[in-house]
Amino acid sequence: HVQLVESGGGSVQAGGSLRLSCTASLYSYNTYTGWFRQAPGKEREGIASISSNNINTYYSDSVKGRFTIFRDRAVNTVYLQMNSLKPEDTAMYYCARTRPYSTGAPLSPNEYTYWGQGTQVSVSS
Repeated sequence: HVQLVESGGGSVQAGGSLRLSCTASLYSYNTYTGWFRQAPGKEREGIASISSNNINTYYSDSVKGRFTIFRDRAVNTVYLQMNSLKPEDTAMYYCARTRPYSTGAPLSPNEYTYWGQGTQVSVSS
C-alpha cells in the first residue's frame, strides 16, 4: 500500500508562510489526498483535500483563502501552501490518502486510510 512522507514544517512568526510537502510512494487513481492537523487536546481537523485528477479541492473555513493545496504528479507530491499564518494554526500536520472510490466527506479523517507521520508547525505571535 501507499506510503506518505510529510516535510516542510517548522517555526514561523504570525503572518509568515510555510509550504508543506506530502510525497507518496505511488500514484493512485480515484483517490483523495488530504491535509489534517491536530493541536494538543483537540480533535484531528481536516483542512484541505484534492482529488487525484486535480479537479476538486476542498478547504475548511478555518483556512480558506489562506491555504492552497496543489499537486505535482511528476514527483507524486501534494503540497500545502500556507500563507498569513496565525498562532492558532500551530499543530501537528498530517497528510493522508483515501482508498480508491471513496464517497465520503473529503475532509473527514474517517475517510482516509493511509497516513504520514506528521510534521510540526508552530506559529508565534
